[in-house]
Amino acid sequence: MTSLTAKDKDTVRSFWAKVSGKAEDIGMDALARMLIVYPQTKTYFAHWKDLSPGSAPVKKHGITVMNGVGFAVEKIDDLKAGLLSLSELHAFTLRVDPANFKILSHNILVVLATMFPKEFTPQVHVSMDKFLAALALALAEKYR
Repeated sequence: MTSLTAKDKDTVRSFWAKVSGKAEDIGMDALARMLIVYPQTKTYFAHWKDLSPGSAPVKKHGITVMNGVGFAVEKIDDLKAGLLSLSELHAFTLRVDPANFKILSHNILVVLATMFPKEFTPQVHVSMDKFLAALALALAEKYR
């Protein structure tokens, strides 16, 4: 994996500042896409009565995910240490397969590109892709 450069970090911070006001919509759409396109991910949410796009649980967890992304933007200089408690939660309590972090990251990228086509330049795409990959790797830290 390519590491985040200072320019990547600045690009991520700047882009996040522009789009974070829509974090709820981004999270809901990204999670809904993941559940539809990758139905195997539904196993982690079997306790939800409604997994359809726009449902209350999808919306709520989408907000939780994007709050985590926002937190990661704040911890961008040391994601591994900054996300240690989230890594422990997902590894030991929730027991989420870390491959799902990459799946959700991909869906977040798709949603960002569709919701913000003008702002989602090739440079932003590269930087956000690297950032989300680093975030997924940091979340997977406690699985090793």
